[in-house]
Amino acid sequence: MTATQPDLRTWVPTTRELLIDGRLVAGEGPAVEAVNPATEQVTATVPTASTAQVDAAVDAARRAFPAWAEASPRERSAAISRLADVFEANVERLTASIVNEVGTPVAFAEVMQVRLGITHLRWMAEAALLDRTVQLGPWHDPVLSYSEVAYRPAGVVACITGYNYPINLAVFKFGAALAAGCTTVLLPSPRTPLTTLWMGELFEEAGIPAGVINVLVGDGPSVGQHLTTHPGVDRVSFTGSDAVGARIMEQAARGLKGVTLELGGKSPNILLPGIDVAALARDIHLRWARNGGQGCAALARMLVHESLVDDFLAASREAFPALKVGDPWDREVNIGPMIREDHRQRVQSFVDGGLADGGEIVLSLDTPVPDRGYFVNPVVFTGLPHGNRLVQTEVFGPVGVVVPFATEEEAVALANDTAYGLAANVYTPDVEHGRALAGRLRSGTVWVNGGGNMRPDAPFGGFGLSGVGREVGEWGIREYLEPQHVQWRP
Repeated sequence: MTATQPDLRTWVPTTRELLIDGRLVAGEGPAVEAVNPATEQVTATVPTASTAQVDAAVDAARRAFPAWAEASPRERSAAISRLADVFEANVERLTASIVNEVGTPVAFAEVMQVRLGITHLRWMAEAALLDRTVQLGPWHDPVLSYSEVAYRPAGVVACITGYNYPINLAVFKFGAALAAGCTTVLLPSPRTPLTTLWMGELFEEAGIPAGVINVLVGDGPSVGQHLTTHPGVDRVSFTGSDAVGARIMEQAARGLKGVTLELGGKSPNILLPGIDVAALARDIHLRWARNGGQGCAALARMLVHESLVDDFLAASREAFPALKVGDPWDREVNIGPMIREDHRQRVQSFVDGGLADGGEIVLSLDTPVPDRGYFVNPVVFTGLPHGNRLVQTEVFGPVGVVVPFATEEEAVALANDTAYGLAANVYTPDVEHGRALAGRLRSGTVWVNGGGNMRPDAPFGGFGLSGVGREVGEWGIREYLEPQHVQWRP
């Protein structure tokens, strides 16, 4: 795909209908606008779901549940594999949809927003085949008996996703739920409805049985609240802010529903003595600024040993121009826009607040941002105490902060001095020491020397305000399974 293809530069899915019980139906609720954040152009108007349509989607999922739960593992695996094939056949248009709806730069969108999701789907298709039954063997008190623990599908899952990674966040939820034998109702962020609505057509093309996946759109909290409190929903999985996650947990608690919450982060990146900061500086900054900093695991809290600070900042000044803000269809660009103007203003408020609190911007870009679009140039602060709002709060934008430390003990204390605990990274010349240090960090994921890509067989989630439960891998599938003890006398 190239920026010279005007059809893709402006292409958005044409689907405006909800998917309920295998049928595409027009929404009966208020309309929301889909906006290209790089151009500020309204690309579509989407009618949302009414309360009655939420009921219909949940009812459809309930009716479809027995047959899907009782389908053989091979049948469920084949359905998920077909869906991965359909996604694979539509990589270019899925990528274009993400670029034009989220503003993610095209090279990153294709690899991390689309192909990563396909990789996870294919892994889940294989995981659907696994027999998880555990044989406990004999028990002799008071009489001889035998036991096994089987894992049964939990039921209907409400899958509620954030705007920043529409495909991946959906795949992590419905893919695991389908592999477990559950049926689903998928509700995307109203800021990015188009890609998910089009996925409804792809579900149909892949032959996913009617009612197994239903797709809704809401215009605000009312649809989500009706879904999370619905008596026909057994599990709720949500990705978004900790504030909204807390409300969803309260709503789900009314029906004693299980919840999986993947929420915010203020992830530390610890730079220990002995590393080559000149070789690492570019990747360090691209890691937290990619997707415009709109990532919950962004390593924007850089804890740098005091012996490295000067060298790190010098190397960063050389590397920082590699961060290019602008048209997400330009393959040289690696930082796109914020999702909306109100979010751009929120990010700018953190910059203004950091300056007002005595912080100093030590890294920034001189290149002006485009006249159109919700762009923010990345900046890095120093001189702020660790308790400062900018240091402690998830910005969800391209704003980083450098905090020096004197000892490794202090680095660990600073890393853990946050309400969050989603991810962390340690740069060290001694990998084994880094692995040992990981055990002292309250983070659901710890990378050492940058780690690798997001594996489909590894859990993702966090401590504290970063959420409840885990997504991805076997851990993600078990969020949608109930253990059942079966005991018999011979």
